Amino acid sequence: MKVLGRVTSINVRKVLWLADELGLDYEPEVWGKPDRDPNVPEFLALNPNGLVPVLIDGDFVLWESHAIMHYLVEREGRGPVPNDLKERAIMNQWLDWQVSDLAPSATYTVMALVRKVPGFDDDHRIAQSLSGWTRHMRILDAHLADGREHLLGDTFTLADISVGLQVFRWTMVDGEVPDMPNALTYLDRLMLRPAAAKYMTTATP
Repeated sequence: MKVLGRVTSINVRKVLWLADELGLDYEPEVWGKPDRDPNVPEFLALNPNGLVPVLIDGDFVLWESHAIMHYLVEREGRGPVPNDLKERAIMNQWLDWQVSDLAPSATYTVMALVRKVPGFDDDHRIAQSLSGWTRHMRILDAHLADGREHLLGDTFTLADISVGLQVFRWTMVDGEVPDMPNALTYLDRLMLRPAAAKYMTTATP
């Protein structure tokens, strides 16, 4: 089994973190700028979007991080997914929220103030992005205000991987950001997991 991508991609890290949680034997293969441009026929034949991650499991190819995460859990018949229907629905709610609301609001800020990518220097767009990201982080911080260990209470799930990595990015913003004490306490707990810590370091912004 191969995971194609680059560890600086938050979506790749979701898959790698889960694979390590499950103790899977896999081969990482670096794809993504600046190391290896995915916009070449070889990669586009696997994912026409030219994006990472891509999972190759024998002759089976799958892209989109959350789809890959669900596949790995079902493939192994185990993993951080609740058995209860309603709890599973809430997990999926947070997974969808991360990819549709939380992450998009953060994108410009991350490119400008975390990765410092040339061209992402529009102060208005930075302020607009940071405002949106802050609003979503406050939703998360309020959800965690009761001291729960994870998004679903005591149970670690796939949603904690996706949301937790996004909270880590919040801590890497170069500049003053509003305090999110509950979210940061939550992040500290997640980083105690052996499979988590290596995907939340200054080398993985």
